[in-house]
Amino acid sequence: IVSVGKHVKGYHYIVANLGFKDISLERFMHGGANVTGFQLVDFSTPMVTKLMQRWKKLDQREYPGSETPPKYTSALTYDGVLVMAETFRNLRRQKIDISRRGNAGDCLANPAAPWGQGIDMERTLKQVRIQGLTGNVQFDHYGRRVNYTMDVFELKNTGPRKVGYWNDMDKLVLIQHEPTLGNDTAAIENRTVVVTTILEAPYVMFKKNHDTFEGNDKFEGYCVDLASEIAKHIGIKYKIAIVPDGKYGARDPETKIWNGMVGELVYGKAEIAVAPLTITLVREEVIDFSKPFMSLGISIMIKKPQKSKPGVFSFLDPLAYEIWMCIVFAYIGVSVVLFLVSRFSPYEWHTEEPEDGKEGPSDQPPNEFGIFNSLWFSLGAFMQQGCDISPRSLSGRIVGGVWWFFTLIIISSYTANLAAFLTVERMVSPIESAEDLAKQTEIAYGTLDSGSTKEFFRRSKIAVYEKMWTYMKSAEPSVFTRTTAEGVARVRKSKGKFAFLLESTMNEYIEQRKPCDTMKVGGNLDSKGYGVATPKGSPL
Repeated sequence: IVSVGKHVKGYHYIVANLGFKDISLERFMHGGANVTGFQLVDFSTPMVTKLMQRWKKLDQREYPGSETPPKYTSALTYDGVLVMAETFRNLRRQKIDISRRGNAGDCLANPAAPWGQGIDMERTLKQVRIQGLTGNVQFDHYGRRVNYTMDVFELKNTGPRKVGYWNDMDKLVLIQHEPTLGNDTAAIENRTVVVTTILEAPYVMFKKNHDTFEGNDKFEGYCVDLASEIAKHIGIKYKIAIVPDGKYGARDPETKIWNGMVGELVYGKAEIAVAPLTITLVREEVIDFSKPFMSLGISIMIKKPQKSKPGVFSFLDPLAYEIWMCIVFAYIGVSVVLFLVSRFSPYEWHTEEPEDGKEGPSDQPPNEFGIFNSLWFSLGAFMQQGCDISPRSLSGRIVGGVWWFFTLIIISSYTANLAAFLTVERMVSPIESAEDLAKQTEIAYGTLDSGSTKEFFRRSKIAVYEKMWTYMKSAEPSVFTRTTAEGVARVRKSKGKFAFLLESTMNEYIEQRKPCDTMKVGGNLDSKGYGVATPKGSPL
């Protein structure tokens, strides 16, 4: 059972024998499985206690095997001998001589001829009632044992523990144990508590010269300080132990075995986990969490894109493409309206006297606002330059005034943004959200293996995240990394072709650390927290 990993929480075994204490269950003690069994021999009874005292005094050389307590089968054999002795004693009281010679029964006869004294012995056996090592020994008229009691035991972290008893009359009777929290707390205060954690900057890190330090002094970081404050508050001694496999904790879907820090707690190798361990529903089924000491969410890390310098048409950047198109259409529309208004208004038509010394009509047109002059007037107003013609009619001046006000607002907004767009080098990011990742295939993306982020995508029912999970679990090569450092290194080496999904706090920390070549894009995909974890029911 242990070799295939079926000794963990979620499994319940009933040991089908009558000697629960005779079985070695040490490998089950910290597995998490519920193990129940029966104990026929009560070692607290005077008869058993007296026998055990005599048993311990036996010479092991003369009586091999006396170094171990007798099993329940030995107790049944002992009681069997007592029953036979009591039977013969009762037969003698009844003056039945079973020692006389007689004819043995013929088993092949039809019908079978029984042994004469055998009937008397059977009748006397059924009448025997004694107290043996296995308790009350008594038989019914069918020869079956009755009125006996078996203790019910369950396997706890400290070993087998009696939880009740069973007999013919009362059936199963459970014993209510008083809580021992105070005693457990006192026991913890008198020993060193193992604190499991994981090497993850800035939470837990080795000091620069950690080889010169011993014990907890080798480490530094946020969670190291937090563990120290918790120990001071509770009043316990503790020892920091780095999780051997370097994982946070996930359950294997096939073997159901927990790894990482969660496994350390479930299987009793550690008593508290102080680390950036995310509080999830699946983990809360097997361990207990404190209130969150830090809030965060899943975020996207990409390699910081190369900064782009201003180009030939960078002067168009302060305004959006749609605004420039609206300005062009407005320019053409105003020019056409001004042309039409000037054509229909009589105030725009005029005649000029011929110059001195010249005869004939003037070369000047009777209306200055032709289509080209209208375009020139609008362009000059937009460029804040003006021109040598202006409308004379009221309607033309109204159109011109509206256009001037429009250009005033546009030019003011453009001027305010132009300097910033030309002096600051812009970074163009190809990914801005999880939706951008899901709808493209050029940039690969992945998560930390055996962590809450991977579990989030695996269990998510949101279409975008389901699509991302389908890609990640089938991607070749694998997009899951063993550690966060490995994922960050992959982002830096991929030249923008890999995005790493991790907790926002870690993302923001790495972004601010040299060489400052990564960046967080988009908002958080969810909201969760880090908590201090302990085994189920721990007094801590």
